[in-house]
Amino acid sequence: MRIISLNTWGGRAGRGLISSFFKKYGDTTDVFCLQEMWSAAYENLEGKNAGGVPMRYEDIMVTGVRDISAILPNHKSFFRPHLLDNYGLFMLVNKNLPLIEEGEVFVHKQKGYIPEGDAGNHARNIQYITVSTEAGPITVINFHGLWTNVGEGKGKRDNKDRLEQSEKILEFTTRLKNQFVLCGDFNLLPDTESIKKFEKAGLRNLIREFGITSTRTSFYTKPVKFADYAFLSKELDLKNFRVLPDEVSDHAPLYIEVSL
Repeated sequence: MRIISLNTWGGRAGRGLISSFFKKYGDTTDVFCLQEMWSAAYENLEGKNAGGVPMRYEDIMVTGVRDISAILPNHKSFFRPHLLDNYGLFMLVNKNLPLIEEGEVFVHKQKGYIPEGDAGNHARNIQYITVSTEAGPITVINFHGLWTNVGEGKGKRDNKDRLEQSEKILEFTTRLKNQFVLCGDFNLLPDTESIKKFEKAGLRNLIREFGITSTRTSFYTKPVKFADYAFLSKELDLKNFRVLPDEVSDHAPLYIEVSL
């Protein structure tokens, strides 16, 4: 099974770049785990801060869910918003993979929560799919973690909400009866307790294991280059892992290949 995880940056790098990326990898990728995806524009958020930056809809692929689905007709599309109905997590699964289950679990705040002030302080969920393979069921979990630019945990450090967020994700994984992949933009540094919780639970941290020092592209100019992670349950057989060189966002795509 070949998986690509990408924070799309809302398509701000350019519609052409994003479209070319999915055309390039569509035929060889079984599951796409995408973050910062839009299904439609919000009437009341134009110009307001999201992640500390004013939103300009002309810069964003506000119909990205529809547009990317059209590029990948051989994949089933699953959108799970965490800011009301229009913004959140998006997975595309090859139609040749028999789907057992698809769903979400909120790990910070609750579905429908409306943040005060910066829209980036919205609720957070995990999105998951479980598919049938010759080796048994495998679950792939897509995640975009808490962002904060004030107070405890400013930047990508630990705070109470982030620690609880990790604990709730682990509560979900412990209920799984099969092997799994957990990937996405965690908005965390590798030395945080919020990340170490996954390692202490026995998951393989591929970012640490492969000595990855950056998951960002040249679009990202800040000095700290960590954000994206991939974790594997311990019995899952990893065939390949790498940070892809394609620059289609301020995040680099992660490529994960596991044996079925």
